[in-house]
Amino acid sequence: MNWSNILFQVIDLRSFSSVWYWIVLAVLWSSISYYVLGVPFDLITKARKQGGQFEDDMVDLVRINVNRLLGIAQTAGLILTGFVCFVLTVLALLGFVYDVEIAQAIFLIALPLSIVGGVSLASARKIRNADPEPAQLYAMLLRHRLWTQIIGMCAIFVTAMYGMIQVLGVVRGL
Repeated sequence: MNWSNILFQVIDLRSFSSVWYWIVLAVLWSSISYYVLGVPFDLITKARKQGGQFEDDMVDLVRINVNRLLGIAQTAGLILTGFVCFVLTVLALLGFVYDVEIAQAIFLIALPLSIVGGVSLASARKIRNADPEPAQLYAMLLRHRLWTQIIGMCAIFVTAMYGMIQVLGVVRGL
């Protein structure tokens, strides 16, 4: 019994034909759209409907996450941007020039996530600069969630279409 063969049979490196890849993709985008700047969406909904302590908790959590995100961007933003660009470039070259399917699959996840990261940073800056009241904060958070969901839907669509093309190419022997 060879453990590496068993491992590679369970975790198939032909990503687009693996059910695990699609499960990870669905769970990832579900989680990304549920947490709006690190705030659970159910807390936003409760705060909007009930107010009181839920509203205070939401405002505090948004303030903490906005300060954290902007602090990271200020101290290590340039290095992180360079690293993300490097990783995306390596994945794109490996995937689309050298035809490594796992790199294609990871690239199709990582690129939209980096776009969501940029949108999150822009939303955090808007929130800090505006210092909004709770009603305005709800609108800003919901707008951010909408953009995250739009990016996620486009990413899932493009990934599904590309994955279908890859799988059909394997089936046809191309």
